[in-house]
Amino acid sequence: MEWNIFPKNKIPLGEVKRFVLLFYAIGLIGFILPFSREIFSAITPFAMLLGIYLLAVYHTDYNRKAIIAFSIIFLLGFSVEAIGVNTGAVFGSYTYLGAMGIKVWGTPLIIGLNWLFLSYTATSILDEAKLPAWIVYFLAPLLMVAYDFFLEKTAPVLDMWYWDGDTVPFRNYVAWYLIGFLCVAILKMFGVNTQNILSKLLYFVQFLFFVLLSIIV
Repeated sequence: MEWNIFPKNKIPLGEVKRFVLLFYAIGLIGFILPFSREIFSAITPFAMLLGIYLLAVYHTDYNRKAIIAFSIIFLLGFSVEAIGVNTGAVFGSYTYLGAMGIKVWGTPLIIGLNWLFLSYTATSILDEAKLPAWIVYFLAPLLMVAYDFFLEKTAPVLDMWYWDGDTVPFRNYVAWYLIGFLCVAILKMFGVNTQNILSKLLYFVQFLFFVLLSIIV
C-alpha cells in the first residue's frame, strides 16, 4: 500500500534546483561575513529542515516499510547522539550549541533527521549509479564520513557544537562509519526505494558549502 502523504511539488524542478543553489550561496556569504553570522546561525535548524522537506516531497515511494525504516533511523540517530553527548562514550566529548534548535537530554531533536538525511542521500546517490548492493553498503557510509569531516571543521563557527580540547577524535569518524553502515543497512533491509531527483544536488551542495566554509572562515 502506498501512502501519498506529501503533495507533489508543482513548482518546476529547474526552479527548485536554482532556489537550492541560491539559498546555500546566500547562506555561505551570510556565515562568512562576521556581522551577519549570528543571524544565519539562528536559522540553521530551518535550513536543515528545508533540505529534509525537499527530500520528502520528491521521495517517490511512501509505504509502510519506508515509514518504519525512516522512523528507526531517526530514533537510532537521536539515541546514539544522546548517549554520545551525555557520556562521551560514542564519538568523544562534545557539547551542542544554540544553532541546533530544541534539545532533549542536551541533544537536538533535529540531529535524528540529519542522520536520516545523510544515510538516505548517500544511499540514493550510489543506487542511482546502479552499483552492487555490497558496494553501496561500503561506500555510502564513506560519503557520510566525508560530509562529517568538513562539517566538523565548521560546526563551532556555525554555533552547532564544539569538542572538548577543540580536537575531533578519530573515533568520531569510526563511529560515524559504523552507525552510517547500520542506517544504510536499515534502508536496504526494508527495501526502501531511495530514487530521488534531489538527493545528489542536496548532498553535494551541502558538502561544498562546508568545504568552502572550512577554507574561508
